[in-house]
Amino acid sequence: MKTIAIVGAGAGLGLSIAKKFGENGFLIALIARNQQKLNDLVSRLNISGIEVAAFTADILDKAQIASAFDAIKEKYGFIDVLEYSPIPSVHNLAATLDVNEENALYQFQFNVLGAISSIREVLPDMLAKNTGALLFTNGGASFSPVPMMGNVGIAMAGLRNYVLNLNTELSGKGIYAGHIGIGIWMQEDSAVQDKIADIWYDMYMKRDRAEEYISEDKVK
Repeated sequence: MKTIAIVGAGAGLGLSIAKKFGENGFLIALIARNQQKLNDLVSRLNISGIEVAAFTADILDKAQIASAFDAIKEKYGFIDVLEYSPIPSVHNLAATLDVNEENALYQFQFNVLGAISSIREVLPDMLAKNTGALLFTNGGASFSPVPMMGNVGIAMAGLRNYVLNLNTELSGKGIYAGHIGIGIWMQEDSAVQDKIADIWYDMYMKRDRAEEYISEDKVK
């Protein structure tokens, strides 16, 4: 069986992605910093008959990320798919004119460095086997400027650029790198997350495009 590791797993899109891949035969490894929320996700997925395990780590802590991935590999072996989708807190947003060195650095660490740390835990094994996938779920600010998310947009656009470069570099090595930018507001437990999970699985299977922008029309 294949394994997907979902970094920044939550009760919204993370849960939907776990269900979609789990229903298609994947073992699920969830990574987040809140153990109680992880336990709830595990219980909900178990009810659906999906094999899942939870691993705690703060994506701002490189050592914790490495420890979580070591534990996943010990339990499940090779990680076939990495999905990275932590959501920045609204309390850490800064509008364009309020961006400073500190709040810009925080978002860069949260969005970009956490992704890089996660990639480095799985990519060497993928390269050795010439197979794998790296999936990154991002906000709409990665595509279009959103003044109220000045500091976040800097980081998200940077992550999108890196993912597209990864797709170019890895496409001939059997590894897919994809990016989704979500340009709509989502409520937890809505059908929107399930539709986005369907889009992710389609992109993973077909590997015919490097990215999608999620607008209202995409999820109607």
